[in-house]
Amino acid sequence: MIRKSWVSYRVWCGVLVLAAGVLIARGMAKAKTNASDDAALDEKVTSFIHAKYGLPDTVKVTASPFQAANFQGFLTSTLTTDDGKQQRNNPIFLTSDHHYLILGMLFAVAKDPKGELIQHIREEFKVPAETTLTAGPFHPSNIPNFLVSTVVADNPKGKQTEDFYMTSDDRVLVLGRILDMGVDLRRKALRTMVTTNQPTQGPAHAQVTIVEYADLECPMCAKLHEFLEKDLLPKYGDKVRVIFKEFPLPMHEWSQPAAIANECVYQIKPGAFAAYRSLVFQNQSTTNVANVRDNLLSYADQVGVDRVKLAGCLDSKASLPRVEEGAREAKELDLGSTPTSFINGRMLVGFITPEAYYEAVDAALKEAK
Repeated sequence: MIRKSWVSYRVWCGVLVLAAGVLIARGMAKAKTNASDDAALDEKVTSFIHAKYGLPDTVKVTASPFQAANFQGFLTSTLTTDDGKQQRNNPIFLTSDHHYLILGMLFAVAKDPKGELIQHIREEFKVPAETTLTAGPFHPSNIPNFLVSTVVADNPKGKQTEDFYMTSDDRVLVLGRILDMGVDLRRKALRTMVTTNQPTQGPAHAQVTIVEYADLECPMCAKLHEFLEKDLLPKYGDKVRVIFKEFPLPMHEWSQPAAIANECVYQIKPGAFAAYRSLVFQNQSTTNVANVRDNLLSYADQVGVDRVKLAGCLDSKASLPRVEEGAREAKELDLGSTPTSFINGRMLVGFITPEAYYEAVDAALKEAK
């Protein structure tokens, strides 16, 4: 189970939360509305959740009939996930127009939206006292009928920012994700992801393209990388290519310099990228903030990259724009955890079993034909 904290906010709101059943929401249901009897609505929501978080077919997702919530303008339901080993029940919210799905918590506003927002964030995410939280003014967001405030968390390790929402009538605060049910997730992914001039394994003419967003300090990412390199790519040969994207998460201390070095290697010697990336993953357990630079430079010798060139690129952060572009894409796609992959545009989150990847690739190959 993921501990709720400010630094784990993005992950907490993501698929790992859904899979673990840690979604938390406030607001008891009232009498049923007409929409609560609409089985098509329940199916729409569960299909959206499956697609949004790339859940394998083995995970069964169901929703109870939607009812009017205690918050005006919202419906609520109980979402049930069952992976065959454990069943989890979690309340969810839906705007009354059925357009936006809320995964998170709702709080009624008394009289001070910014002050109450800070209080709820500190309490719900266990923000330590030494971290200062500052909420910016609420202003219109790109989500109709919702205002947004950017909250800055400032502590000795640095600053982090996150957006939080409130209904435009100043009545309800949202701590969590607001998902647009009207978005074609696959089309958005294919439109957003840049696939040219990117670190790649596999031929450009491959029928299936896997775009993987990873954090070099993430143990699950390391396992997925090993699987892709040693099992999946050899299995499918020239039918599959993998495009690698940097997505360093804020809670990891050395993932960003590692990502910068990774992209430096791609700029200096593209053919050495995969081998270099493998070394970073393989040495996760012995890498820390104090030795990360020395380690990153030592890997250069092992893959035939000029150490001096890498040091200059790393120290000047010359490849930072490439890292930031990967993170920008991840944010645009509303990714909340690593690893997250897109297989011909269809999302697959995490790395639980090889079978899930084989099934996704086989389906993509069948579709491509």
